[in-house]
Amino acid sequence: MEFANKEYLFLLLLLIPYILWYLLYRKKSEPTMRLSDTHAYRYAPRSWKVTLMPLQPILRMAVFTLLVLVLARPQTQNSWKNQSVEGIDIMLAMDVSTSMLAEDLKPNRIEAAKEVASEFIVSRPNDNIGLTVFAGEAFTQCPMTTDHSSLLSLLHNVRTDIAARGPQGGGIEDGTAVGMGLANAVSRLKDSKAKSRVVILLTDGKNNHGDLSPMTAAEIAKSLGIRVYTIGVGTDKVAPYPMQVGGTVQYINMKGDLDIKTLSDIAAATDGDFYRATNNRELQNIYQEIDKLEKSKLNVKKFSRRYEAYQPFALAAALLLLLELLLRITIFRKLP
Repeated sequence: MEFANKEYLFLLLLLIPYILWYLLYRKKSEPTMRLSDTHAYRYAPRSWKVTLMPLQPILRMAVFTLLVLVLARPQTQNSWKNQSVEGIDIMLAMDVSTSMLAEDLKPNRIEAAKEVASEFIVSRPNDNIGLTVFAGEAFTQCPMTTDHSSLLSLLHNVRTDIAARGPQGGGIEDGTAVGMGLANAVSRLKDSKAKSRVVILLTDGKNNHGDLSPMTAAEIAKSLGIRVYTIGVGTDKVAPYPMQVGGTVQYINMKGDLDIKTLSDIAAATDGDFYRATNNRELQNIYQEIDKLEKSKLNVKKFSRRYEAYQPFALAAALLLLLELLLRITIFRKLP
């Protein structure tokens, strides 16, 4: 919280002489009665009114303090703010074809990839990160942003059923368009001014769809100075794959179909690296390795709304003033 008129806070210094006056001279101004001997009153208990007598000056000081705070105009932190932080621009390109439902990673390839990618995003709060998903086609699930809460929400909603439904069901064509997925991610990075621009491409298959070959997309990335880190997930052998049969799910053995050579060539052409993950731990280690990338300066604009926050102080001052007046004319009323 900030104060628009901070100079009014100096008025609080006036409380010091008031407190000194009350402690040193207040009792001298109170009416007294001269008695020849006060021995009889030595052990007389104090009444509750006498005990509460200091409440009056305390209430007055509280009202004065609150009124000064109102005059100082408390406000919430405000306005657009340019902030220079360290970060790089990253696009995650994730395969969402139905083969990502294979369960050689736990609980399956797509959920394991989402979980580790989420941890990676959380660990890099200053980076511009976006998300491209692809199966037989590719599209941007989330453009690059530093609003990682929104990005994580969109990542959480990624499902393979957009490929399983197919174009007829409002989804996209199933398959693995590695070239299209990479090209989509690269297109989001081409206008970036960051020193380091990176695509992290994750897939479990070989390119079998799309009008653009993976190596053509890699050459475009290379020409733009974009590095591509490729991750191949899944086993070389067979993996349990759930298949809907009627109203039940039956498991079949699905053989791995990963194109290691193409993924390696993409990484080599763009000065990136190729990684292989056959289990959850290996996938986690890969993202930790990529997390060691160099960082560059990034300008971020943040906005928070300004509003006046004096109302609670004004209300409290009015209530305390009313309480003090009521006490003065009732409990602490003085006879002439």
